[in-house]
Amino acid sequence: MASLTKKDLEAIKQKKQSEDRNWIKVGFSTCGIAAGAQVAYDTLVEESRKHNADIDIKKCGCVGMCSAEPLVEVHVKNMPQVFYGKVDKETATKIVEKHVCSKMLVNDRIYDLKFN
Repeated sequence: MASLTKKDLEAIKQKKQSEDRNWIKVGFSTCGIAAGAQVAYDTLVEESRKHNADIDIKKCGCVGMCSAEPLVEVHVKNMPQVFYGKVDKETATKIVEKHVCSKMLVNDRIYDLKFN
């Protein structure tokens, strides 16, 4: 087994720090795009800027629940990690206002959640 280099340790540290940050991932697989993922993504970006929310918004691949697209995964520190489904412009706005800023779940669109 090879020894870890300083570069390896720095990469591990950066990964851990990025995991501690708040983030939102929007599914951009073919079915997600067809279902409106771009609108959800654009709305999340716009609303997070409007509310000055400290959150990274990212695009990701397939999550595997095509019937629930567009899917949005939300990780906010000290809250359950949540998959929201069928996210339209109105729901994306609620996700930023309620989940990210007010620390409240948007119950009517939850498809899965994990407690950390």
